[in-house]
Amino acid sequence: MNLEIQVGTPHLVIHHGDAVFLTDPDGQVEDGGDHGLLFRDTRLINVWRLYADGAPWELASGGTVAHYWMQVFLTNPMIPTQHGEVPARTIGLALSRWMDGGIHEDIDITNFGSKPAHFNLELMLRSDFADLFEIKAGRFVRRGRITTDWEEPTQQLRSEYRNVDFVRALTLTARADTRAVFANGRLSFDVRLPPGGRWHACMLTDLHDGSETLSAPQACAHASDTSAVAAQLAAWREDATKLSSSNEEVYRLYRQAVDDIAALRMPLACDGVTSLMPAAGLPWFAALFGRDSLIVALQTAPVTLTFARGALDMLGAWQSEERDDERDAEPGKILHELRRGELAHFKLVPHTPYYGTADATPLYLVTLHAAWKWCGERALLERHLATAEKCLDWIDNWGDRDGDGFQEYQTRAKSGYENMGWKDAGDAVLYPDGTLVKGPKALCELQGYVYAAWQGMAEIFEAVGRADRAAALRAKAAALFDRFNEVFWDEAFGGYVYALDGDKRKVLTSASNVGHCLWSGIVRPDRAARVVERLMGPDMFSGWGIRTLSASHPGYNPYSYHNGSVWPHDNGLIALGLRRYGFAAEAARVARAVSGAAAFFALHQMPELYAGLSKDAAPFPVQCVGANVPQAWAAGSAFAFITALLGLAPDAPNGVLRVDPALPSWVPDLRLDGVSFNGERFDLQFRRVGESTTVEVLTGNPAAVVQAPADA
Repeated sequence: MNLEIQVGTPHLVIHHGDAVFLTDPDGQVEDGGDHGLLFRDTRLINVWRLYADGAPWELASGGTVAHYWMQVFLTNPMIPTQHGEVPARTIGLALSRWMDGGIHEDIDITNFGSKPAHFNLELMLRSDFADLFEIKAGRFVRRGRITTDWEEPTQQLRSEYRNVDFVRALTLTARADTRAVFANGRLSFDVRLPPGGRWHACMLTDLHDGSETLSAPQACAHASDTSAVAAQLAAWREDATKLSSSNEEVYRLYRQAVDDIAALRMPLACDGVTSLMPAAGLPWFAALFGRDSLIVALQTAPVTLTFARGALDMLGAWQSEERDDERDAEPGKILHELRRGELAHFKLVPHTPYYGTADATPLYLVTLHAAWKWCGERALLERHLATAEKCLDWIDNWGDRDGDGFQEYQTRAKSGYENMGWKDAGDAVLYPDGTLVKGPKALCELQGYVYAAWQGMAEIFEAVGRADRAAALRAKAAALFDRFNEVFWDEAFGGYVYALDGDKRKVLTSASNVGHCLWSGIVRPDRAARVVERLMGPDMFSGWGIRTLSASHPGYNPYSYHNGSVWPHDNGLIALGLRRYGFAAEAARVARAVSGAAAFFALHQMPELYAGLSKDAAPFPVQCVGANVPQAWAAGSAFAFITALLGLAPDAPNGVLRVDPALPSWVPDLRLDGVSFNGERFDLQFRRVGESTTVEVLTGNPAAVVQAPADA
């Protein structure tokens, strides 16, 4: 007997803009955990519980209807009251919660019993105003003062936290069939229901940060599908490239990825410009990030250039202009993370912003080049060329710390990050014996990112009439290619090394990072097959994807953050690298492994990471505790896999969209509608015929689409 298994997280989360509401599956928040309502890196609600005369409600079922809307159905235990017992499971309570700025909650109670029911509905609401960093650390120090005021005439409850000039607050307005009273931290409503009777309440919660108020939507949840946030989601879906296929698994993965990316959109303003940026992941990473935003921009370029334009604008505006060791900032560097909570406000953490990333700066240049190749707009280059020049200067003057031609990193801050590549956990870079690598560290993929950045910027400078600058960058890229392939290759090890340590010794550890070297193009073509063979070996390829670290390594832990888990975005970039070097079958195998894993997750929603357990030992993927869902670059991996399968290679400046499709047998057909390229929309139909794949241009200029390898 075959059973359908769904893997998912034991919580519900909704999100809109700057607010995230993370609850238990029953839509409620218990005291003492890490759940609650987060607003601009501060927890405004840490307890949200419903009771009937002190008795907790029981969960029947619940789920998220959309990224901004959850609905939960509860029923009652036996409730002893002064009016007599209310029999168990005779009362239904439907809780609907949706967000559009603030929060609107509907509580609908129905008596399905044969006798009248009379009880007090109680809402316990507490606000600890904890900073996000302290929630994650499990250690909270209150520095300011909380005040709570209840105004009975207006039915408003306001809780405010103030520490000097740092303010966070919420105002809850109750609109119910019976008026509320407030005592002992609970709102209480007298509910009297005849058989078949109904009772309704609206709870409207406004969010405040001291200078701005986000007001709750007035309409009840059943009308939210006509709201502004619903219209924005519909417009996003309409504008994004659409995919259809007879393979339902691929279609559902892609559709969910479009919705997840939509859910993570954040409008952020800087210097009078508002840009749409992706929140890196929920619940912990609803903030401006450098590396994450840029990789998402690259992944989503075939679907929409919204994030690429936003990332180039916003990250350029925050580009560092000075050296600040406490924030690991240097002139020209692109930020890692910007936070707006209490600890950041008072500079008790360096995230104001923090610049501890070695890869965001070259990835900014890679993103600029990729966006230009899709849209062909000279104005895009002119807008960001000054920022790009500063990035190039940082690579030369700061990224290469010792002048040996390679990029290295090491924190100067007391609380800075030990590791500044995408694997930024403190234990992510290991020697073969499992001990921590000594810095400064020169990761293999950093060299590839710089190589790709120099190559792309050379093409850009040539386009803007600066041939001398273009020639110089091409020469530097060629020199880096040769030196990398000389120094980072180890014949006895059988491949490229993970990194060079602080003494320039080779770190002979097998990790997924080398797959990014395929993506960037820095791997020597005659060595690519050995790299691919290593990545697809049984110690690296779990059957559910390529592991971050070899299962043969002493430090391997399939449940760890970076030492043996599987990251979908990592696999997506590796798949693009496999296609770049002509390994279409291997790219399809990786895509099948990860998309197959996605089919087990609730809603086909790709988590940030999952365990690196072998498929032989784990017949379904095992989600890692604490993984963010949804997570932007995990969702974006779906687009990377499609790009790899179809061999999409835009060249808008020359008016050519190259495709080199290689659909595997499990995806016999695939159609993309609304591909935005060079100011025109294309509908493309791909079909597998025998062992080859054909492309038909259904809409758009057929002469612009050329079926040929990207480097042809």
